[in-house]
Amino acid sequence: MKHSIKTQLVLSFAGLIAVILGLYLLVNNLFLERFYVRQKEDDLIRIYNAIDRIEELSDYRSSEFEAVFRRISGANNVDLNILWVSEQDGSAITLYQSRDNPVMRGRIEGYLFGLNSVADAKDILIQTDAYRIQKFRDSADAAEYLEAWGKLQTGCFFLMRIPIESIKDSVKIANKFALYIMFAAVALSLLFVWWISKRITDPIRELTAISRRMANLEFDARYMSGGQNEIGELGEHFNHMSEILEETISELKTANNELKRDNERKTQIDEMRKEFLSNVSHELKTPIALIQGYAEGLREGINDDDAQSRDFYCEVIMDEASKMNNLVKKLLNLNQLEFGSRTVDMARFDLTELLSGVAQSVSLLAEQKGVEIRLEQKEPLYVWGDEFIVEQVITNYLSNALNHVSEHGHIEIRVLAANGRVRVGVYNTGQPIPEEELEKIWIKFYKVDKARTREYGGSGIGLSIVKAAMESMNQPYGVFNCEDGVCFWFELEDGKGEQGA
Repeated sequence: MKHSIKTQLVLSFAGLIAVILGLYLLVNNLFLERFYVRQKEDDLIRIYNAIDRIEELSDYRSSEFEAVFRRISGANNVDLNILWVSEQDGSAITLYQSRDNPVMRGRIEGYLFGLNSVADAKDILIQTDAYRIQKFRDSADAAEYLEAWGKLQTGCFFLMRIPIESIKDSVKIANKFALYIMFAAVALSLLFVWWISKRITDPIRELTAISRRMANLEFDARYMSGGQNEIGELGEHFNHMSEILEETISELKTANNELKRDNERKTQIDEMRKEFLSNVSHELKTPIALIQGYAEGLREGINDDDAQSRDFYCEVIMDEASKMNNLVKKLLNLNQLEFGSRTVDMARFDLTELLSGVAQSVSLLAEQKGVEIRLEQKEPLYVWGDEFIVEQVITNYLSNALNHVSEHGHIEIRVLAANGRVRVGVYNTGQPIPEEELEKIWIKFYKVDKARTREYGGSGIGLSIVKAAMESMNQPYGVFNCEDGVCFWFELEDGKGEQGA
């Protein structure tokens, strides 16, 4: 049968108190009387030593001696008689008596002249050359006394006695009182120990409940009782252990989730590889078919008599070969960015100069389409990034804008520097991108308008390159529709205040 700690503590303390009080009663019965008498003996010796220091007989009758005696006798109810006996005629004169008591005078004279009966040896407690202390029962009042008599250094004789109360009756009363105290103490101790044990066991029960919840993986359980003792420290350790276990299990779950995601990613990569091969095959199928058809026509001499047709065939073959070459270059560039085979070289450079250079390089195409490119940023503006990668991003944004700008519209390169960041936006007038397509345009080979993309020879890789390029530098990018056009943007870290590289 299990007993709670509270019950064990209450019973243990109650038993301990009962044993202590029982020992107290036993000691009272065996030793209290002896101790009491011993104390009275010490009081008589102390008083004797004090009065024995008096040198002049006249001092015994002074008020100073009276005051000294009253002080040293204290609350012991001591009777004292001092008697001087003349050596010439044997007359006796009382020099001091604490109270008028003829019995005391009679007993001291009886000791001097051998009239008192000799005390039993068992009643003589202390005997020296100067005094003797013994027990004495007075027949007049049937009271028991401790009596000391002898001779002082002045030659006077003295007699002192202290009444002894009935020790046995006192012991009985003391034992009876102690018995009452014992019952009261046991009751109070039970209440006190119950309260103390409750303060001890309640936190332990709380810790037990917490451990049970932790065993059930409920790690939100916390020890709340506090305390500066060992239980409080144990509670803090429980809380710390709960946090660590929660973090550990969270990490395990995260790792498990990552493992699942890796498996899903592997499956997704396999699907993407298949899709990639399918898209590449699809993108290459048309130019290969055109090259093959026009090459066969040239070989069969379909246009031997027409130099203009032959030149047209050659131009188509060269144009399609150029598209295939550009597609392969873009795929290789995208592969390098996505798989990290190209080192990103972060450096501080003038963004304004780079924007101006790229805008100038595509200005001829813009003029051919009747499109104006606007760049209001003229002052040098330094940023941190890989200059070559940033140039690719801007080039792809501008190429995309040229391919989708409205007729007689314009392209605007916007630059905004704030809060340690620089945002570059490439805006073009034209049709907005459908909202459901905004997140898909960064996917390889994805084309919003396939017919128009084919018209200007787009492959659907340019924005994928932008995505991979910005992610390689860990910088944000995006796109949003405007009221009358579309704006593609990216951000870089401001290089203001830094020294040039």
